Amino acid sequence: MRVVVIGASGNVGTSVLAALESEPSVTSIVGVARRMPSRQPAKTEWRTADVFRDDLNPILAGADAVVHLAWLFQPTHDPVTTWNSNVLGSMRVFDAAVRAGVSVLVHSSSVGAYSPGPKDPPVDESWPTHGWPNAAYGREKAYVERMLDILERDHPDIRVVRMRPGFIFKEEAATEQRRLFAGPFLPRRLMRPGLIPFVPDMPRLRFQALHSRDAGEAFRLALTRDVRGAFNIAADPVIDPAALAGLLGARLVPVPATVVRTAVSAGWHLRLIPASPGMVEMVLQIPIMDTTRARRELGWQPRHSAVDALRAVIEGMRRGAGMETPPLAPDSSRRRIKEVTTGVGTRP
Repeated sequence: MRVVVIGASGNVGTSVLAALESEPSVTSIVGVARRMPSRQPAKTEWRTADVFRDDLNPILAGADAVVHLAWLFQPTHDPVTTWNSNVLGSMRVFDAAVRAGVSVLVHSSSVGAYSPGPKDPPVDESWPTHGWPNAAYGREKAYVERMLDILERDHPDIRVVRMRPGFIFKEEAATEQRRLFAGPFLPRRLMRPGLIPFVPDMPRLRFQALHSRDAGEAFRLALTRDVRGAFNIAADPVIDPAALAGLLGARLVPVPATVVRTAVSAGWHLRLIPASPGMVEMVLQIPIMDTTRARRELGWQPRHSAVDALRAVIEGMRRGAGMETPPLAPDSSRRRIKEVTTGVGTRP
């Protein structure tokens, strides 16, 4: 099987490549990225392409399967750019996959595609996927779900799998995630336990996470097993304010959600942080997912707990960890200066 992995140089993509390297049925891999990585995984040849602008037909020619991971979180101040790349770019990937005659398409959706829902009890894959309208991420993930509805209707011969993971972390992706969500003004030393004074104790601040390597394994299973449809992917336990406080060595302080949203909104408008206030709202609105189907039909069992995954990224931020790909490049003073001079939250 020849597999094209689009968005192969990021947090999830590097873990998907690692999982596919040990899969005997995968004989060759085409890793697609906007910028050429120096890292050279086994069985992988790199191709550079922008899913919104470049011709994808030659890249997908001869492919048996496509794993679509490419997604822009920034620029959060320019939703047209993220819409073009994430929505129209996904449309171009799907059209090229149809023209190439692939038999399998595995798409990385998200818990962020879900409509607002309960934190307890958890919801299964039948929960509506209309996203959270105030967050570009949720709107775009939900819109792509509708595009997949049409693809499945018009091309039943293609096995379409939608992966809906929780928040995905690993140590090597820490610098990228610091850049995407916290910005250049978060000191590394602040990530040491005990230095962050408190964690806001909000009832709906409950979310699911998993380690990137476990996500990569889930994608491998979805690619190689005869399954279709959506799969919720997350590890236990659910992360809540108490778990966050324990990891950070901080105390819990009751804080209204409106105060947190107002603070994030001020930081975002002042270009101090890249995370938009809509993302905070989305985290509070998304439901907790039931992962029974993934464990039963994929045979997926995460090797790392959600706490382990979160601990890894916190340690990675403290160390400035990274990998030999442009999105995951390690932290440095030069890198942070560039984040500031190019505009916090404005650079893809």
